[in-house]
Amino acid sequence: MKIKPDIHHMILIGIVCGLLLFTALFAGCTSSAPQSTVPVATPAPVSASTPVATPLAAQTPAAPVTTPAPVTTTTTPKPTFTPSQGNVVAYTAASLTGVSPKLAADFEKMYPGNSVVFNLDGTQALKTQVQNGAYADVFISASNAYTTELTKGGYFVDGTVKPLTSNYVIVILPASNPGNIKSLADLANPGVKIAMEDKTVPAGTATVAVLANLAKDTYSQNWNSSVYKNVVTYETSEPAVATKVSLGEVDAGFVYESTYTAAPKNTYLALTIPKADNYLQTYSIGILKESTSTGVAANFENFMTSTAGQNDLRAFGFRSL
Repeated sequence: MKIKPDIHHMILIGIVCGLLLFTALFAGCTSSAPQSTVPVATPAPVSASTPVATPLAAQTPAAPVTTPAPVTTTTTPKPTFTPSQGNVVAYTAASLTGVSPKLAADFEKMYPGNSVVFNLDGTQALKTQVQNGAYADVFISASNAYTTELTKGGYFVDGTVKPLTSNYVIVILPASNPGNIKSLADLANPGVKIAMEDKTVPAGTATVAVLANLAKDTYSQNWNSSVYKNVVTYETSEPAVATKVSLGEVDAGFVYESTYTAAPKNTYLALTIPKADNYLQTYSIGILKESTSTGVAANFENFMTSTAGQNDLRAFGFRSL
């Protein structure tokens, strides 16, 4: 039996087929290349340990970076001296710097064929160098305290440690006297710049004693406190204080009389300190056990304690014991 198609169904099918054909033609006209799919990133979960960026406008300015203050190195480098026949390596307090060329020349005159090399530094530094194993034949100290320490440590040849010379403290000023200092009392004036040695330096120890004596006998504790307030630098050797004064970096400095005497004429002005309030620094000399030239070292010690050596020291402001 033959079924006739429903006219309504045929019309509906025609409409659907027409729409499908139109859609296919439209898509082909609007896109001739395949479209790539861009993946969408999924935000990472935020936890307590995940840094969260702050919008630039809302960021707090970073604190300025502070440059660390310079650190003062207290380690003393170990100098290298090679022992040689007829040569003496003398570790010598820096305050003998001025007289050392004269001592070397006169030692060679007294002992032809012998010579001396000076390692000049603060006594506290020289002591540390010796304890660290640096080679030396002779040790000349500006403080009996360091000589005693090395003696107790067994560093000296027995019986060779002897007193050598002595020195008083003095105040030096630049020749132009920018601080307008006319007396010891003026050291306490506001704005005066003073250089001293560190308390570990023999000259520093002597200066502390001098200031205490002056405060007690002549001035006052207020004067003493004001002087210390005016100290702008503590140096690790006595010649370093003299250099600060000669360059005009400070208005006054505490040094030994020998440094003032050894300086070229018109380098400094000086304020003397009464002997009753002064501090007589005693120097000593000794031969070190590690010396491989003990005979030449003994010759040098003999020269230093002889009339010739003592005359050289006195000519440069040192005093006899």
